Amino acid sequence: MEHNALRTERLELRPVRDDDVDRILEYRNLPEVTRWLLRTEVDPATLQAAWRRAAADPDDHSVAATLDGVVIGTVSLDVVDGMGQPGMPPRTEAELGYIFDPAYGGHGYATEAVTAVVAHAFERLNIRRITAGCFADNLASVRILEKIGMRREQHGVGDSWHAELGWVDGYTYALLAETWRREAAS
Repeated sequence: MEHNALRTERLELRPVRDDDVDRILEYRNLPEVTRWLLRTEVDPATLQAAWRRAAADPDDHSVAATLDGVVIGTVSLDVVDGMGQPGMPPRTEAELGYIFDPAYGGHGYATEAVTAVVAHAFERLNIRRITAGCFADNLASVRILEKIGMRREQHGVGDSWHAELGWVDGYTYALLAETWRREAAS
C-alpha cells in the first residue's frame, strides 16, 4: 500500500508486520477458514517469509485490516500484466484476495476493507481491471465480491480440487475501473 496506511470508517489498513504473523495464524489455520483456501495450512516461518516477500515487492499492495489495533484480516492485491499483444501497457491488472477472522464476520468489515483496497487500486495505482477467484460454494466470498460490484465472468464446472469435496465449481470475478467509477458517481 505504498507503505502508507489507509483508513476506512472503522478500520486501518496497513502493511503486515512480523509481529502480526502469530495473530494472523490464529484465524488463518482454523478449519472454517482453510476450508475455502487453496493452501490449507501454513506454518509461522512460511507465512512470515511470504509477508516479508510481499512487503519487498513493489507490485504487492497487500495489507492487514485492523480494528482498534487488532488484526482481523488481510487483503492481498498483486499488480500484474494483463493479457495482450506487444505494446500493451504493463501493470494494469490486479489480483485480489482476502482472509478474515470468522469471529469478526457478519459486521461488514471484510467488505469495507476490500472496497478500500479496490478503490486504492483504481484511484491511486491506475489499475484498469481487478480479478478474484473463489470456490463457488464459498458463499461469504461470493457475497463480498458481488457487493463491491464485481461481475462473475467465469463459472468453471468441476474445475477446482477441494480436499474434502473433490472436484467442485469455481468462479472468477472481475471489475473494470470504468465500471467502478461509473457506479461511484451514481
